[in-house]
Amino acid sequence: MNLQPLNDRIIVRREDASEKTTGGILLPGNAQQKPQRGTVLAVGPGKQNKKTGTRSTMQLKVGDKVLFTSWAGDEFKDRKTGEVLVMHEEDVLAVVE
Repeated sequence: MNLQPLNDRIIVRREDASEKTTGGILLPGNAQQKPQRGTVLAVGPGKQNKKTGTRSTMQLKVGDKVLFTSWAGDEFKDRKTGEVLVMHEEDVLAVVE
């Protein structure tokens, strides 16, 4: 399955959850929090203005490392890339450099 986001949506692969705390304590799988960081896999063409028909340019590009809100996006399982998030560009808080 090849996913191509529409409008101002992006597809993000979430980073793997950390198995250790900063203090070195090992966490079981059910105690690990889902990371709020990921890598952009695909970017839509931009949101279309209904009055003029023009599209706004996307600020993100494929390969960007992003920080997003914990409730952002919808999770889907893709055969090629595994579990991915489909979210609006506005759900991204920052690009991590």
